Amino acid sequence: MTSKEPLVSNTKCECGHQNPVGTVLCEACGKPLDEKELGAEGNLEMRYDGVARRSQRVNPGLIDRVWNFFSSVKIAIYLIVLTLLGSMLGTIFPQESTFLNIDASTYYKETYGRAGNIYYKLGLSHTYESWWFVTLLVMIGASLVICSLDRVLPLYKALTRQKVRKHRQFLTRQKAVLVTPLTAEPEAWVAGLIEPLKKKGYRVKIDGSALLAEKHRFSRWGPYVIHIGLIIFLLAVLARGLPGLNMDQHLAFQQGEATRIPDTTYYLKNEQFTVEFYSDEEMPEEFRGKKVLPKLYETKAVLYECTADCTDPSREPQLSEVTSHDIRVNSPLSYKGLKAYQFDYDLTPVLRSVQPVLVNTATGEGYSKFRLDMKNPERTFQSGPYTLSLKEKYMDFGLNDEGQPASKSPYPNAPAFLFLITGPGLPEEGQQYFYFPKQLDKEQFQQQAINDRLGGSGRFLELEVQDMSDVDFAASTSYLNIRIDRAMPFVWVGAGIVMLGLILGFYWQHRRIWLRVEDGELVLGGHTNKNWFGFRREIVAILQKVDLIVDEKSLDNGGGLA
Repeated sequence: MTSKEPLVSNTKCECGHQNPVGTVLCEACGKPLDEKELGAEGNLEMRYDGVARRSQRVNPGLIDRVWNFFSSVKIAIYLIVLTLLGSMLGTIFPQESTFLNIDASTYYKETYGRAGNIYYKLGLSHTYESWWFVTLLVMIGASLVICSLDRVLPLYKALTRQKVRKHRQFLTRQKAVLVTPLTAEPEAWVAGLIEPLKKKGYRVKIDGSALLAEKHRFSRWGPYVIHIGLIIFLLAVLARGLPGLNMDQHLAFQQGEATRIPDTTYYLKNEQFTVEFYSDEEMPEEFRGKKVLPKLYETKAVLYECTADCTDPSREPQLSEVTSHDIRVNSPLSYKGLKAYQFDYDLTPVLRSVQPVLVNTATGEGYSKFRLDMKNPERTFQSGPYTLSLKEKYMDFGLNDEGQPASKSPYPNAPAFLFLITGPGLPEEGQQYFYFPKQLDKEQFQQQAINDRLGGSGRFLELEVQDMSDVDFAASTSYLNIRIDRAMPFVWVGAGIVMLGLILGFYWQHRRIWLRVEDGELVLGGHTNKNWFGFRREIVAILQKVDLIVDEKSLDNGGGLA
């Protein structure tokens, strides 16, 4: 980026006021300071009242160069377009966050083929959490802040320090201009305008035979109020990525069990899940005998808050009920920003716990049974003279890419447990024992072969479930979408401020009228940021109150009133 040339060669006005470098119109009298830049004729550009801005410095340093980059409206438009394109890329295929439980590394390739695999490899499957998308949002926020500060602070200074008496050239180059002879006594005639102007809502200042009337200045801040709202909106969106401020997870809640909601002190219990299906008579004819469609599925849920022993795995957490609700589709449980939506269900019975017995295969003797929970088992169990220490737990047993045991999901689809057994007849360091509670898993993963390798020929202890009454199943599983969004109120605040800025900018206009009477001549200039025709009619109506009849069209300076 090259250094900018100064907009003016000499910033001192003929009125004696020394203006900062970059000033287009004199801060005191309004005279154009650089005819080469502005032209000798035509209407003046009044968007920022000709004030000098930081981005117009002659020899910018490093900080000024960064400031200039972000203060550019063109750069802001580029950033917004890039963000929109990035958002569009994120909608080509569903994002990873929309799925309950998938292996993204294989899902996109298997479902969408080569295009899906490329989509995943490029990181577009989590576009809205990616570093580059967040960086674009941060850059847009920085652009909004710097663009606003670069313009609003000098403009505020110019508007709050307006001089009443303006240079003739400033007045005659406005869009609404009147130059006419006036025979009345100047100061008395100007004083007679005060009351008509005030009735129209103007605030009036007088300096001898010069007058400044202004109303609805606040509407000039509309765009900057919009910027403030957008900045709050962006900060709230970015804050949703911080821990504890946002959650959007799909969790399984087995019937009859209180399950902890991650990263919170809340537990949710699925007391009962019910589902009703459409009968054949209620189904459309083309679906009869082909599909089974649910008519209603409902989770009777109770939400608890942990009050003690929340982080101690060796102790049962103390829970206090805070609310309950029958969760249905579009009827979530809601409590202090936490919402639980009905998402899906599974009527397949799920193993919750077993009570196995340790059996001595050499003597046939069985020792005392103990309760083994699938999700939150104890770490140590006693069965007769033997102690079983739980070393590893796998909720959904499988092998990873290195061939090592791993859990494929957090759900007890194929639970497995690795124990270290110590006691009589065993080595001093104990004996490892792998246990699969489900008979199907024992055969599929060859439990006996695994234990033969772990315990060798000296193994004589087995865990067995001797009665089906010692097996506890959850009749169904309810899948709920848990949402917490503590940043959302700030999103709405930002949106509300944006709407306020739009109202300020669209429903009011900043109108100013300058005039001076000298040497028997009235010179009037008027400016507004919109609705020129209404402004022109208002000037004519005000002048009629002091017996000065003017044709509306005569105020049009150079056809600029459209």
